[in-house]
Amino acid sequence: MLAVTDPDFPRAPEAPAGAGAETLPAWDLSDLYPAPDSPAVAADLAQAEEAAKAFASRFKGRLAGLSGAELAAAIEEYQRIEEILGKVMAYAQLLFAEDATSSEIGRFYQGCNERVTAISSHLIFFTLELNRIEDAALEAKLAAPALARFRPWLRDLRVFRPHQLSDDLERLLHEKEVTGRSAWCRLFDETMAGLRIPVEGEELTLSEALNRLSDRDRTRREQAGRAIGATLAENARLFALITNTLAKDKEIIDTWRGYERPESYRNRANMVEDEVVEALVSAVTSAFPRLSHRYYMLKARWLGLERLAFWDRNAPLPEDDDRLISWDEAVTRVRAAYRAFSPALADIGDRFFAAAWIDARVKPGKASGAFAHPTVPSAHPYLLLNYHGRARDVMTLAHELGHGVHQILAAPNGYLMAGTPLTLAETASVFGEMLTFRAMLDGETDPKRRRVLLAGKVEDMLNTVVRQIAFYRFEQRVHAERRRGELTPDALAAIWLGVQSESLGPAFTFDDDYRMYWAYIPHFIHTPFYVYAYAFGDCLVNALYGVFREGHPRFQEKYLDLLRAGGTKRHRELLAPFGLDASDPAFWNKGLDVISGFIDELEAAMPAAGA
Repeated sequence: MLAVTDPDFPRAPEAPAGAGAETLPAWDLSDLYPAPDSPAVAADLAQAEEAAKAFASRFKGRLAGLSGAELAAAIEEYQRIEEILGKVMAYAQLLFAEDATSSEIGRFYQGCNERVTAISSHLIFFTLELNRIEDAALEAKLAAPALARFRPWLRDLRVFRPHQLSDDLERLLHEKEVTGRSAWCRLFDETMAGLRIPVEGEELTLSEALNRLSDRDRTRREQAGRAIGATLAENARLFALITNTLAKDKEIIDTWRGYERPESYRNRANMVEDEVVEALVSAVTSAFPRLSHRYYMLKARWLGLERLAFWDRNAPLPEDDDRLISWDEAVTRVRAAYRAFSPALADIGDRFFAAAWIDARVKPGKASGAFAHPTVPSAHPYLLLNYHGRARDVMTLAHELGHGVHQILAAPNGYLMAGTPLTLAETASVFGEMLTFRAMLDGETDPKRRRVLLAGKVEDMLNTVVRQIAFYRFEQRVHAERRRGELTPDALAAIWLGVQSESLGPAFTFDDDYRMYWAYIPHFIHTPFYVYAYAFGDCLVNALYGVFREGHPRFQEKYLDLLRAGGTKRHRELLAPFGLDASDPAFWNKGLDVISGFIDELEAAMPAAGA
């Protein structure tokens, strides 16, 4: 699973000429496979296919009669086969992320997807049949120590018990995925990677054009902003078709499975209660005036503008000296921040820099933004960044390194239980980012630089919390409207502009050039309703970091235990040792108060803002 940071806006502004002179790290994927045409890929797929067929022949229709120890052995074999398939797909996904414009890589990626789907169809029966075992009978089997180890996985699996279909229907849906949802997602990815935005006589990639929205020159920002809007508008029918098709596809599946609301499946997958998500959304929405509305009014005054245009949202502040931070300096800062908190955590992080596990290059065809891919427990994670040399890039490195460290610590739980729900997957990343930000802020003595750092952090937090909840509300409205019929590009634009005005506040004016900006947000396509997980993680970490700053006893030890738990515990169990409870509405306000406090500090530091 890809963990992508800030899908709305690549975190790195465009680097000035000459900034790319240093050699940035490239990953070495040979730890997975030597090459796409390597015999090892074919051998693993052949081995997995043979094992999957043998597994089905041995266990299909017999699970209820197995002893606890025998069922544990079956789960172990299932996990072994799934990990082989996961390794192949991780390799294909990483290659595709490195260059989505290559037809050969695209062909390999699609071929792996189709082959893995076909092989895993032999295994579909297993989880379905497990869920048909009655609770009392399964509980009796769990008395066997070997099976008890898998209790968390079985617990999470049974969350979907009321929503599973017959074996034949489940297999049909699984096999049609490659020509259905997966194909539409691939079309979206390849279209985005292939877009070229005409700006100032250049043909820019979408990532490069978006980075222009952080240019110091307002005219250049406007040109880029309008050009992006125009290019997206030229493709409006295609993006609307993709969005409508996937929303309808989701409605059909949700109806068959009996999910009450479009977001219900995501909440189940995140192992979080509906009321907890609603409490988060309600708390953030209520906080719009004291957070985003207030900050952007302040920023408008700072920039000397009566109102902000959409291309001003990520504009650098006047006091920003535009100083570049080399890759080596970024690595030094992040490593030092991690080590000051926990040498044990830093030692794991150092492995990413000692080996070729990071790709920070900026090049055509490469996925924009950043992510950490866990691959499989028998290998190691890989990090993708697009490093341009700004303070936000340092934060992105700290963020993705947090994901990577988390994934390594959780790996001993095994392929089935190493992964965390999306709501908890952002914990280590945002915490690592906060550690690095605090280290940079505390080490900065120049008042102007401190204000710039602080403002940058506020903007990142607003992007992570306010913007993502606005995106969530956009999805809610789109999926609700789609159930009444297909949405035109104009209808989608109206919903988009509505949630943007609501969340960003009166400091902004939005014109027609911004109406299609919903179209490039990848999470709307790949993982519907994912986005609230960013706000969940940020607010959770704000509360967690507050406990750390208050000197909570044995905090580092408890924190590492939280990361090691992987997917074996839910948020209530993980937060209890810190005295926190996400079901308490006050919990979310505690996290939001951190952002508000930073804005307070900025206001106090700038009594004559804009003067």
